[in-house]
Amino acid sequence: MRLLHTSDWHLGQSLHNYDRHYEHQCFLDWLLDTIVSEQADALLVCGDVFDNANPSAASQRQLYRFLRQAKQRAPQLDVIVVAGNHDSPGRLDAPGPLLEEHGTRVVGNVPRHDDGSIDVEKLVLPLTGKDGQVAAWCIAMPFLRPADVPRIASEDGEPAGDPYLGGIALLYQQTLAVAQARRQPGQSIVAMGHCHMVGGEMSNESERRIVIGGTEMLPSGIFGPEIAYAALGHLHLAQAVGKQPHIRYSGSPLPLSFSEVHYQHQVLRIDLHDGQPAAVTPLPVPRAVDMLRLPEKPAPLEQVLEHLAALAPPDVPFEARPYVEVRVLLDQPQPGMRAKIEAALDNKAVRLARIDTSSVRRAPSLDEVTQTLEQLDKLQPDDIFRRLYRQRYDTDAPADQLAAFAELMAGV
Repeated sequence: MRLLHTSDWHLGQSLHNYDRHYEHQCFLDWLLDTIVSEQADALLVCGDVFDNANPSAASQRQLYRFLRQAKQRAPQLDVIVVAGNHDSPGRLDAPGPLLEEHGTRVVGNVPRHDDGSIDVEKLVLPLTGKDGQVAAWCIAMPFLRPADVPRIASEDGEPAGDPYLGGIALLYQQTLAVAQARRQPGQSIVAMGHCHMVGGEMSNESERRIVIGGTEMLPSGIFGPEIAYAALGHLHLAQAVGKQPHIRYSGSPLPLSFSEVHYQHQVLRIDLHDGQPAAVTPLPVPRAVDMLRLPEKPAPLEQVLEHLAALAPPDVPFEARPYVEVRVLLDQPQPGMRAKIEAALDNKAVRLARIDTSSVRRAPSLDEVTQTLEQLDKLQPDDIFRRLYRQRYDTDAPADQLAAFAELMAGV
């Protein structure tokens, strides 16, 4: 059978206050066409469907419209959606009974029996091929918070090792045992998860740490050899885990910050056969709206303004215009810099998203200059101002700046 693996849609996300509904719709339209052209049997969505736990009505309509259209265009398609750390588990679960009637199964919360124990059976779902017969079993694991996992205790009753990581490993072991018990000859086992694996490469600006302290990182050994493919979400860069091609992050379908400009955003096509390890093929996602850094290397403001003034006038609708990060190299403060940049971009074919400033050379930082608390205590506010100014601009603060700072201090 053939699967499509995707994650981290972040519907409803805005980029520096620009709504991205148009871009997300372009992706979803492309994904619908891809489901049909690739003759996919199942779609796995591995968390962070929405950008926050209280998504807008527009982004919810966007999701449910997509699911309805997917069922119309590919009636045999199985869809499994699990919650990510950005999602509200309850909000995702709420329409579950209705969605199941249309071939979509959603796992937001970890299901439990009346006595509070985890209902492991409900985390293992069948995937059917074009003939309507079960071809694979899917471990549909949502993002797991510490309260979601079973407690592991040693013989003396105390927690054994890290209780969070141990509980996640145990839950995957339990669900794998269920999948193995259900599997018939020729059927495969796949696993879904929304987590941070050891060695996974993060995006600096757009990914939220799952658990403070780094204990959230899971070893790749959590997915045993019985699992033909592990479909993961959370990290926005598409990547294999530990050089194991069958354990993969699909990555986000569009860049969620300027740090992701050079990512190759993709959906993964997974071909399963007779329970053997999966064949994985990346399917590049077209970028509906470009993200530009202008100039490519930071330059003085005068050069930057000349560069921006040479840009072409708009020839596409506003929502399709590229986002631009303007990169300025400063050797002194530039009052009114933003107004000058906005004026240079007036009636240009881009949208100003961000101004990134850097300095030519940095003097030693305050941490390097001041080594002890006793020495720091002897510094006056104007001393710190002078040192910070020199650190940033490699020159002494001018008299008018010092006078303005003194006026502020007097007001305080």
